[in-house]
Amino acid sequence: MGSLKITLTRSPIGFNEKQKRTAAALGLTRLHKTVLRPDNEQVRGMVRAIEHLVKVERVEAEAQA
Repeated sequence: MGSLKITLTRSPIGFNEKQKRTAAALGLTRLHKTVLRPDNEQVRGMVRAIEHLVKVERVEAEAQA
């Protein structure tokens, strides 16, 4: 299972409080901060709620030796 690399590209200032709290819950506390989160339904739902504020990339898990 892969991960999602999520970067905050726009400020949540001026958007509703729920979207600000969603960004904070993902760990996106300041502009251009990037976090890695597991690729699951909960995280995808959070990203979908603030898709206009973030950039998302899929990162494949590397094989462990």
